[in-house]
Amino acid sequence: MSNVDILVPDLLESISDATVVNWNKTPGEPVQRDEVLVELETDKVVLEVLSPEAGILEEVLEDAGSTVTSRQVLGRLRRRDSTGQAQTEQLYTQKTAMVQGHQKILEAASHDTSCLTISQLIADHDLNAEVIKNSGINDDLTHEDVEKEVVREQSAPAPIGNRREKRVPMTRLRHRVSQRLVEAKNSTAMLTTFNEVNMQPVMALRQQYGEAFEKRHGIRLGYMSFYIKAVLEALKRFPEVNASIDGEDVVYRHYFDISIAVSTPRGLVTPVLKDIDMLGMAGIEKKIKQFALKGRNGTLTVEELTGGSFTVTNGGTFGSLISTPIINPPQSAILGMHVIKDRPMAVGGKVVILPMMYLALSYDHRLIDGKESISFLVTVKDVLEDPIRLLLDV
Repeated sequence: MSNVDILVPDLLESISDATVVNWNKTPGEPVQRDEVLVELETDKVVLEVLSPEAGILEEVLEDAGSTVTSRQVLGRLRRRDSTGQAQTEQLYTQKTAMVQGHQKILEAASHDTSCLTISQLIADHDLNAEVIKNSGINDDLTHEDVEKEVVREQSAPAPIGNRREKRVPMTRLRHRVSQRLVEAKNSTAMLTTFNEVNMQPVMALRQQYGEAFEKRHGIRLGYMSFYIKAVLEALKRFPEVNASIDGEDVVYRHYFDISIAVSTPRGLVTPVLKDIDMLGMAGIEKKIKQFALKGRNGTLTVEELTGGSFTVTNGGTFGSLISTPIINPPQSAILGMHVIKDRPMAVGGKVVILPMMYLALSYDHRLIDGKESISFLVTVKDVLEDPIRLLLDV
């Protein structure tokens, strides 16, 4: 039998290294082909390294917490052969049973204080031997003395003001997000402009056509597809918002890749809806749902998180009424959507209750002037308040 190297996958040029999060197998344990052996975390995504073939995990070269680079050897796998496979698995099963049996013996001993020495009891319960009252012959310390002290410690009230802290290392993803946020604040002339939009027309369309839409396309008609389509129309009219600064140059993009902010257990990520001008409402909704599921499961790929010329974030899903979103470098702007709330509005000289939502556009003033930023936001507002504009291209 020969060994097979377990390698770090090829990382993109924008990712220099990765951190080993944990191994799902231990040396000597049998593995199947394409079984997840180890998880790696980069500043963008968590990568799962699969077993290249069936065999036995021979050795682990990079433990959890190690920093690794592209194509680096993480460990080695011993190939199985047809004659030794059953024997190897039998030996592993016997070894596992022995370890489990040993653990049970140790566990039983930990509950049976008679199996422990007095010094072990004191150490296990973190007691101060000097304060324990001795009752043995010649003033010796006995098991009973230690056990009484354990009971006394456990029954004693906790000291007032006893506050605990827990220190854990920041994940690579969280660390990178924090770096990018500080970078955006320090390297851009960021301003935010606000407006508000009457969401009644969009809500009426969803109510009228939502059921038919779901039957035809197999996906619910949400708000995000309306937001994305409104942003697309505004980006077409104001190309500066879709551009970015590269050194002393301005890069104008003739495509429309929109990053959408997705909250995951490991932090905020921004998968990219590519070529939104080629997607219909159903295609957008399906992509967003796919990204949300992948974000929760930690299966977003590096390619899905790379690129993007503009970002849309919807804090309204968490109840945010208004905010100032931070630009996602090297992009030049980000649009924040918020919770829809019924508010009294003046319409035609009368007070009317309408479902209103605040819009917030943060932009880099080095590239985008106030006129363009305000006009961009007004375009988004106009399209959402009169969605028929999308059909008539006006």
